[in-house]
Amino acid sequence: MSLLERVQRSESRSGGPDLVGRYRERLLEEIDPGELAGLSPTQRRARLERVLSHLIAAEGPVLVARERAALIRRVVDEALGLGVLEPLLADESITEIMVNGPNDIFVERRGRIERIATTFSSTEHLMQTIDRIVSTVNRRVDESSPMVDARLPSGERVNVIIPPLALDGPTLTIRRFPRPYRLGELVSMGSLDERTALLLGSFIKARCNLVISGGTGTGKTTFLNALSGLLPAEDRIVTIEDSAELSLQQEHVVRLESRPANVEGEGEITIRDLVRNALRMRPDRIVVGEVRGGETLDMLQAMNTGHEGSLATVHANSAIDALGRLETLATMSELSLPVLTLRDQINGAIDVVVHLQRAVDGTRRVSEVVAITSTRQQDYQIEPIMTFKPEPLGPDRVVKGEFVYHSLPDDLAQRLQAAGETVPKTQEAT
Repeated sequence: MSLLERVQRSESRSGGPDLVGRYRERLLEEIDPGELAGLSPTQRRARLERVLSHLIAAEGPVLVARERAALIRRVVDEALGLGVLEPLLADESITEIMVNGPNDIFVERRGRIERIATTFSSTEHLMQTIDRIVSTVNRRVDESSPMVDARLPSGERVNVIIPPLALDGPTLTIRRFPRPYRLGELVSMGSLDERTALLLGSFIKARCNLVISGGTGTGKTTFLNALSGLLPAEDRIVTIEDSAELSLQQEHVVRLESRPANVEGEGEITIRDLVRNALRMRPDRIVVGEVRGGETLDMLQAMNTGHEGSLATVHANSAIDALGRLETLATMSELSLPVLTLRDQINGAIDVVVHLQRAVDGTRRVSEVVAITSTRQQDYQIEPIMTFKPEPLGPDRVVKGEFVYHSLPDDLAQRLQAAGETVPKTQEAT
C-alpha cells in the first residue's frame, strides 16, 4: 500500500478528508512564518514535521507508525508544496500528471496512462493548489482568465483550464521533463539502432538541416536534446524554446526562452521574436524546440541564408505531413506569400526529416528517416533512408521489428563525401 493510500485510509478512520486540512491549519497556527523564512527548504520541512509530530501525539487520532508518517507528509506537503501532487512530482517514473477535476487524477509512466487512487478533497482544494502554482510565476487564473500556461520553479510545464471552459471542473496538466539522454542511451533503449545514429551524426557534421517530427508525447524534445549532443563543440549554438527543456553540453551555447504576457497583458516575447533576434547573434547553429506559428517562416529563411546545420521539431503524423505542416505554419506570419514561394523555402531549407512514433506498448522510436528530394517550387518529394518495419503484435503486446535501410539520394551522399563523412556502402535492408 502506498503512502497516499495509507493516508486516505487513516482519513476514513479519523473523520474524513478534513483531517489533513485541519492539521494544516493547526500547524500554521503553531509556526512563526518569520522563523521559517530564515531556514533552508530542508530545514523548513524538518521543522514542520517535528511540530506536527508533537501535535498529533498530543491530540491526534491513534495511528500506526506508517499511517502517522504518511499523514505528516501529506500535511507538510499541503503547507509547503502542492499537496497530493508532491509525491507524484517526486516520482521520477512519472512523465505527465493529468488532473481532470478533484476526483480524477491520471499519470503517464513509460508511455502508458494509468489512474491513481489519490484525489483532492474538493474543487476548492484543487483550486487552492492551482492558485499556488500560478502565483509563483506572477500569473492568475479566474473567470476572466480561465486558461494559463506556466512553469514550476523546478522546470515542469503546467497548463490550467477552469470552468466555464472546463465543464467537469478545474483541469490541470503537468508535463515532466525527463532527464537528458545521450544518443547512445536511446540506442540501448531501442529508440533507434546504432547504424541510424551514426548516419544522423554524419548529417549533422555535414551541416544538413534536420526537422524532427512526431505526434504529442512521441519524445521529440528528448530526441532533439540527444541529437544536439552531436553538434560540434566549437560552434556557437543558439537554442530557442517556449519552455526551456534542452540541456546542451557544448561550451558555447546561448539559451533563449519565450515569455508570456503578464497579468496586464503586456510584455509578451514570442518564439518568432527570439528567432529574429537570434539571427543578429552570429549563430553557427540554431536549435528551435518547436515551431508552432509564424516563426516557421523566419526559421526557414535562416536555414536558407547561411545558418545550415540547424535543428527544429514540429508536430506531424508522418515525415511527408511534416512538410505540409511547416507550410501551414509559415502562412501564419504577417507576410502573405504565395504557396509556391513557401514550398520553395521549405524545399531549399530542409534536408532530412526524422519522424518519431509512440507504439501501442508505449515505446517511442524513430519510425522513418527521409531525405527531401523536391527542388524549387515542386510538390514535396521524399526518399526513404530508413524505415522501421514492425512485426505483427504478439500476445505479450510488445512491439518488435527491424530497421530497414535504403540507398541515400545522390545529392545527399555527395554532401556527406564533401564533408569528409563516410557514406555507408550497403544501404539496402539486410
